[in-house]
Amino acid sequence: MAKKQYAVIGMGRFGTSVAKELSGMGFDVLAVDASEQRIQEIAGLVTHAVSSDSTDEEALRALGIRNFDVVVVAIGEDIQSSILTTLILKDLGVPVIIVKAKNELHGKVLGKIGADKVIFPERDMGLRVAHHLVSPNILEYIEVSDDYSIMEMKASSEMIGMNLKELDIRARFGCNVMGIRTNGSMNISPHPEDRLRAGDVLVIVGQKNDLTKLELAYPK
Repeated sequence: MAKKQYAVIGMGRFGTSVAKELSGMGFDVLAVDASEQRIQEIAGLVTHAVSSDSTDEEALRALGIRNFDVVVVAIGEDIQSSILTTLILKDLGVPVIIVKAKNELHGKVLGKIGADKVIFPERDMGLRVAHHLVSPNILEYIEVSDDYSIMEMKASSEMIGMNLKELDIRARFGCNVMGIRTNGSMNISPHPEDRLRAGDVLVIVGQKNDLTKLELAYPK
């Protein structure tokens, strides 16, 4: 089975991070940016790096962009270029287009013109920081819809030595423990009698309000 090929357009901090991570995982990655300097900086870390204007349809066509399985549009501040690039990629028939959005309105426009997935790195980072400030035990916080989120929570000092049955998180907070990570290994069907140890991480899904109540109940 052929390896997936990825193209990342926009070598700002976010785009560079995505391109380097994908390349490190062994995938073929094409990095595209209008800045020759940024392309020189990333060139040794990806399969191909090209300085090109992503709002020029012929330039993208010449790169064979339609042959890539996934294209990530990581253009930062220039919302107009982000939208135009997404439109061109859609017209060229790129199978999967993932676009970074600057704000909610930008995200709505991208969804309407055909982006398969819209991501909000600044907003998501803000969410993580806010939740970590409320409780240092919160390691990760991911919105999965307008109402629901998934949270990774390190077992607090009050939780250690207790089992899931005793904690009764579902009844008390309306949240579900999806798994427990211990020393890097994930248990996706934890037994109610399993006792939590120092360093254990609970993966919990629930409505945002319910997750907040849970966070506030275990602040340390």
